[in-house]
Amino acid sequence: MFIGNLIGWLVAGLIVGAIARALVPGRQGMGVIGTMCLGIVGALIGGFVGAALFGPNLFIDSTGTYAVETAWPGWIMAVLGGVMVLWLILALEGRSDRLT
Repeated sequence: MFIGNLIGWLVAGLIVGAIARALVPGRQGMGVIGTMCLGIVGALIGGFVGAALFGPNLFIDSTGTYAVETAWPGWIMAVLGGVMVLWLILALEGRSDRLT
């Protein structure tokens, strides 16, 4: 079970990180592992911000399992969190030319 959860986090982190990198203009200069870490950290931050703004809502379908149809707000917040983290990384690197 733990391995499945870990693989799920890694794949979701890669997807979220890739989308966040695509939304931020310029070259970010990070590889697959960096993109994956960006997505995971972005998902955590997006989750915290989403829970603070909208409350900790967990949608469950009629079978008692997690409903994929209601997961899109979490994905959106994860991508927004990834974009925020990437902007922070670029700002801390001091390369303002990448932010334009």
